[in-house]
Parts: sequence; structure tokens; C-alpha cells
Amino acid sequence: MMRMVPATLQNGLTVLGIEVKLPKTTLLAWSTDKGYIMCGALDVGLLNERLQNRGIIAGRAVGVRTLEELLVAPLESVTTTAETMGIHVGMKGTDALSLMA
Repeated sequence: MMRMVPATLQNGLTVLGIEVKLPKTTLLAWSTDKGYIMCGALDVGLLNERLQNRGIIAGRAVGVRTLEELLVAPLESVTTTAETMGIHVGMKGTDALSLMA
């Protein structure tokens, strides 16, 4: 089952939440036009190393079980490109998404 929901952040930015229920796991992500944050399934190392030329703007939060938790959870890791935009480890999901506007 898949669910998509929009949300508006405090700065007026509309983001899209995506929840994909798979056997024994759920994938969670919030996306802007420029980047995204995702649950622990995101491989930030792969994005930084093998896909570095794409300049992907992304962050990962671990231990989240809902889209709502992902918005307020601190990021555990971020891509190199995200860091250049001021997005950093420990930042809340909503704050990172705001910088991805």
C-alpha cells in the first residue's frame, strides 16, 4: 500500500510525504522539488560515493515509524551536497526541508 500526503511548512513551502508499506518494513520520505529526507532505508554513503556526480540533496533519520515522526526527527546523516546548503546532522526534518526550497 502506498500513501501520498501534502504538508505545508511554516515558511509556506509545500512538501510531499510518501509512505510505502512493504513486507516487514515501511519506507518514509518527504520531498521538495530539490531534495528529500527519508527513513533509515536511505543509503547516504551510496549517494555520496557512487552517485556523487548527481549532487543529490538528501538527509536520513533513523528510528522513525511515521511521516509525522520523520518531520520532527533529527537527521542522522546528510549528503555532501546537502551540507553545502547548510543542512547538517542533528537538524530537524522540517528545518532541512525548508532549506531545500
